[in-house]
Amino acid sequence: MSHWTFALVSLNLHHSISSSVIRSIYQKFREVDLLDKKKTVTALQAGEDRAILLGLGMILSSFMMYFVLGITILRYYAESVWTEEGVCVVLNSTVTADMNCSYHCGSDCWRVSKYPCLQVYVSVNNTGRVCRLSHNEETQDASSECVYVPRCQKDSTAMQTIKDMIVNISLHLKVNKQVTCYYDPSEEQDTVLLTRIYNHSMVIHSLLWPSCMLFGGALIILMVKLTQYLSRLCEEIGKIKT
Repeated sequence: MSHWTFALVSLNLHHSISSSVIRSIYQKFREVDLLDKKKTVTALQAGEDRAILLGLGMILSSFMMYFVLGITILRYYAESVWTEEGVCVVLNSTVTADMNCSYHCGSDCWRVSKYPCLQVYVSVNNTGRVCRLSHNEETQDASSECVYVPRCQKDSTAMQTIKDMIVNISLHLKVNKQVTCYYDPSEEQDTVLLTRIYNHSMVIHSLLWPSCMLFGGALIILMVKLTQYLSRLCEEIGKIKT
């Protein structure tokens, strides 16, 4: 009896030791699994936070770009009075005189160069209204006489090229009497423009990039929020099933 009792006690002791060892190993694996899950959740939350910050940064940058465009290009476009497109018939195209322009040549150094002044007078839409032709808004602000005001160049060869270009424009307008122009429908301005800097196409192109940035930032935030919602929904469904 003592022999069988000793064997039974040894078997029970071995069984309890084995169970405790298995339980201990299981707990260690469980702890490692939970730790891995926590690390995964933490990493996912950090990635989601970075994505949301990226989206918010893109939206904020787009608003800043809208503000800059609003006080520059959009303001100039809205204030422009040359809004109507028409046909101008060239009445007179003449190189009248040489105009002075100055260029920077060093510290407190300015030198003078010259360019020919081309004056062109046109009739707008064959109405008999005579106006002076100007290249664009900047030329209109820079000169009240010349069609084109070039940037003053230090290089004499470049200035000669500009002079030849102006003479060729004069000859072209003498041959081709009709050109497309932009005029003030209220007739308050006696100048018409050959081209517009701040036109519809420029406004659309300038608004394209901030609009894409705004849409991209909003899409990133929406995708993160949708992922978080689907994750919570899956967890709730898992709890209900268990």
